[in-house]
Amino acid sequence: MAAWDLAVTVEDLGPDSPPVNLSVTSELHVGGVILKLVEKTQIKRDWSDHALWWEQKQRWLLRTSWTLEKYEIHADARLLFMPRHKPLKLGLPNGITLRLHACFSNPVFQTVMGICRMLNIRHPEEFSLLRPVEEKKKKKDKDSAEEIYDLTEVPLSSVSRPCLYNGMPAHFADSPQMEAIYKMLSVTQPPPAPEVIAKQYRAASVVDKAHINGRWLDSSHCLMQQGIRENDRLWLRFKYFAFYDIEPKYDVVRLTQLYEQARWNILLEDIDCTEEEMMLFGALQYHISKVSQSEPQMLSSSAAMDDLESALQCLEVKMEGESSSASDLLENMTAPELNDYLKIFRPKRLTLKGYKQYWFKFQDTSISYFKSKEESIGEPIQQINLKGCEVAPDVNVAAQKFQIRLLIPAPEGMNEVYLRCENKQQYAQWMAACRLASKCKSLADSSFQSEIQSIHSFLAMQQTNTGSHGNAPASDESINAHSLVSPRYHKKYKIKQLTPRILDAYQNVAQLSLTDAVTRFLQIWQALPDFGLSYFVVRFKGSRKDEVMGIAPNRLIRIDLGVGDVVKTWRYNNMKQWNVNWDIRQMAIEFEGNINIAFSCVTADCKIVHEFIGGYIFMSTRSREKSDTLNEELFHKLTGGHEAL
Repeated sequence: MAAWDLAVTVEDLGPDSPPVNLSVTSELHVGGVILKLVEKTQIKRDWSDHALWWEQKQRWLLRTSWTLEKYEIHADARLLFMPRHKPLKLGLPNGITLRLHACFSNPVFQTVMGICRMLNIRHPEEFSLLRPVEEKKKKKDKDSAEEIYDLTEVPLSSVSRPCLYNGMPAHFADSPQMEAIYKMLSVTQPPPAPEVIAKQYRAASVVDKAHINGRWLDSSHCLMQQGIRENDRLWLRFKYFAFYDIEPKYDVVRLTQLYEQARWNILLEDIDCTEEEMMLFGALQYHISKVSQSEPQMLSSSAAMDDLESALQCLEVKMEGESSSASDLLENMTAPELNDYLKIFRPKRLTLKGYKQYWFKFQDTSISYFKSKEESIGEPIQQINLKGCEVAPDVNVAAQKFQIRLLIPAPEGMNEVYLRCENKQQYAQWMAACRLASKCKSLADSSFQSEIQSIHSFLAMQQTNTGSHGNAPASDESINAHSLVSPRYHKKYKIKQLTPRILDAYQNVAQLSLTDAVTRFLQIWQALPDFGLSYFVVRFKGSRKDEVMGIAPNRLIRIDLGVGDVVKTWRYNNMKQWNVNWDIRQMAIEFEGNINIAFSCVTADCKIVHEFIGGYIFMSTRSREKSDTLNEELFHKLTGGHEAL
């Protein structure tokens, strides 16, 4: 074989050094090229993390046994020899920026796994990286340098779960400085100053939110292929709002970062909530901030005790399963139902609101209503199937208003129905039933009672207390109400108007422990109607106008861009197949009942939308038995598209 010259730039020799020329043949394998290169540079060091990057083709040459001929490399190839792990600035949900080594050669999915392993975060599949949104800078802010916490000295480990020491990974227990960084990751941040909130980028419309979702990195490609270079800045965020197996004992960092992402989600008005809910979120933030100063970490205990505890729990579950008697089984076989008088209203344009009272029966996943209780033996006036419907609360505890807003799928779009309940008890039962039915679960489902309980505790928190403030703190110095609510309320109310309302709500949460308060905050956030929606502007096939597609953990939602109304909902469990025509960048989805939809994406690459849908379907396949092993191959099959690994 004829020898020819191959020029390779060695990054470690400096930016101005000329390429190293090697005499090679096409039969030489990549490992041989690296060996020649190392011998020629004569630098004594550990080269094990280095690899070749082919600039024109934007790919790493990681298969060292492949020959240059197999890779189709010729003399004109521009090759770089550089480390696969490089420093990256990483913004976390709590606003802290870390500088750490990340893998630039593996798919982003694996890079995120490595980062989460270093930070002691379980279930890395829920996270991803996105290009940051720049915050508003004022001229006088130019000098204020941002603090960056350095973790580049932390050795890269391939162990799936780091060895814990005093409740933290061993690499954080090396020095007081490292310990302080871990504390920042695992303890909630104090409420931000109002001017810090005002400085952050705030999406003014659904289209702005859609543009942010266009910034997610592709999980199937590496950082280098996506134009990310050494010391660039990226954000680590929860991408999929399907949080699995959260265990405060093991998930201190994960739970803290989730709380911080939820808190900023509310403060920056990325999600809508009522004024009452905002006061409650404010009170919980105030309480969490207060308690976290005295109770610094949520929970951490020794590994041996944890193993013993989980073994006992498994045993307990087994024992419970075996002890159910025949009478219990019989009781579970008879399907429960709800019956009561409720008021119903169907808003139509140009009509005054008029609620009418009927006798309602809730059975399986359907609501039927009759003129009166006596007539409930016969045919109902109407039967409404709630499978796949949208359920939203319309509640004002102070005004004793307890309503359930239902959007029910129909061939021509979504039909809107309001149910009005007489009191809290009735509301909690019917709301719980509607929520379960929307997820295709009946009243016999084991989660029915816990759903009722969580609705009751949420309503109790919204209860305003008349009379004394009891153990409420002095309102003047210890609480800045504008740090606890979104900018909309900064304009609407003065601090002295907001403070009593937040303290009033605080009375209902003041007894909660830190873990309970954070958990309650997340539960209320997850119960908001728009929770977990990621928006994209799309153009449906055959349509002449742009619309919005909302992707949620269990469904797709078509939204009218002009009015903001939900036009149609499709659930993943009715989906038969979805595919992408990569040539024209169009997604096509087929649902049961011969329903076919096709759309192209306007504000993001269709790969991002494809990855969201495939990612959520992957999240639904996780189960307890397999929870420790992540099926990476399945993730790439569902999200990788035509380039699936």
